[in-house]
Amino acid sequence: MSETLIGGKPAFTQCLPRVAESARAGRLLVDRALVHWGLGDLTDSAHLVVSELVTNAVEHGRRETMRVTVTRLDRTVVQVAVVDLSRLLPSIRRRPVADLAESGRGLFIVDALCPGRWGVEPLRWGKRVWADLDAAAEAPGE
Repeated sequence: MSETLIGGKPAFTQCLPRVAESARAGRLLVDRALVHWGLGDLTDSAHLVVSELVTNAVEHGRRETMRVTVTRLDRTVVQVAVVDLSRLLPSIRRRPVADLAESGRGLFIVDALCPGRWGVEPLRWGKRVWADLDAAAEAPGE
């Protein structure tokens, strides 16, 4: 797993099995990219985002694989994306989640960390769920 260019932007990408353990591999991919780009301040938020997006792909995807990509959009903005082979589009649940429920909060977390900076792109064979993290927005005292 090395840096590549996607759409002219530097990126790290990896195809992963659609299993729960891939959330850890997604976090390792994020770590590698953020350290390489000197954006370690985004690590905690990026870990949560990639974990939630991978978990959604594991729970709702189809087939045996998914692709995780971390792209540097500009000096301070990184996009974390997961592509899976299901056309079922995720949405934030409008109904309340029970206090003891073990699922149902993932996109609420993504939305809290990346307000207005995440989305879903339908693809012919599935979908791409992405979220943009901005180091400038997370800087102390901002």
